[in-house]
Amino acid sequence: MKTALICGGHGFIGHHMARRLKDEGYWVRTVDVKEYPYGDLREEVDDYVVADLRYPTAYPLFIPPRAHGLAFDEVYQFAAWMGGAGVIFSGDNDARVMHDSALLNINIAELCMRFNVKKVFYSSSACVYNQQNQLETDNPITEESSAFPAYPDSPYGWEKIFSEILWESYSRNHGMNVKIARYHNIFGPEGAWGNGKEKAPAAMCRKVAEVEDGGTVEIWGDGEQTRSFLYIDECLEATRRLMESDFQGPVNIGSDEMVSINRLVEMVAGIAGKTVNIRHIEGPLGVRGRNSDNNLIKEKLGWAPNYPLIDGLKNTYPWIKEQVDSGVEDCPWSN
Repeated sequence: MKTALICGGHGFIGHHMARRLKDEGYWVRTVDVKEYPYGDLREEVDDYVVADLRYPTAYPLFIPPRAHGLAFDEVYQFAAWMGGAGVIFSGDNDARVMHDSALLNINIAELCMRFNVKKVFYSSSACVYNQQNQLETDNPITEESSAFPAYPDSPYGWEKIFSEILWESYSRNHGMNVKIARYHNIFGPEGAWGNGKEKAPAAMCRKVAEVEDGGTVEIWGDGEQTRSFLYIDECLEATRRLMESDFQGPVNIGSDEMVSINRLVEMVAGIAGKTVNIRHIEGPLGVRGRNSDNNLIKEKLGWAPNYPLIDGLKNTYPWIKEQVDSGVEDCPWSN
């Protein structure tokens, strides 16, 4: 039986990965500074731990049960201080983003090295890419090699660059098998939807669910800014394929189906069976256009995500509507 430690395991991608690995027969320990908010993950994994991974005192968590060997077969590092555009581009959280995420990666990398973890996955972000290459809505450049010379659009992107170099350095100097992927806007059910940390698909699903037919939703900017969005199941599949491959990365894990935010609202409204009006307001935006360049993942893994955005939204909207209709508040930000 293989063993896996999932850092940030009670977050959106982390808890979905925990379920995926359990289905594959792994012994799974999840660790996060917060509780999982949308159900009882304790009943689904082998060891559910609430702990702060920023500090070396977390070292016992990197030792698997004696019955399962001396070192974890795999560690997945999803832990980070992050959120949607309102968190990342407001400027109000820059110090927390830099401090907490840097500490997390420094500490986790050192512990993985000291405890001889066999394979590590690090989740980087498309936010590492040079903002000067993403000034147009229809022609963004996100080829993996284009991240340097570095000029990301936020401290979040700078921290991700730092952490990529950190993990690459540990791999080179200590012989660690580290896989790095740059995620592009992962979405799906059981993620943040109304606490300020939600990404655009969840935010649009919530806004459409909250209004009556013919109502108005607000979006930041003119709505012509473009992005691609990757459904969670495709993210897990790509990550597992990377982990089983000989390639280390960095590699984009994202969809190459690029849409405007205005179009995203229209798609969600169509799923809801509503007609909605859009009011454009000022707000943090990030780059003008971004899409996933999937040439390298096709070359190295012989595969690329191809799940249509509309199908992912059809899976996500009912779950978010259920949350809205129930009157519950989304889980608060973790501190």
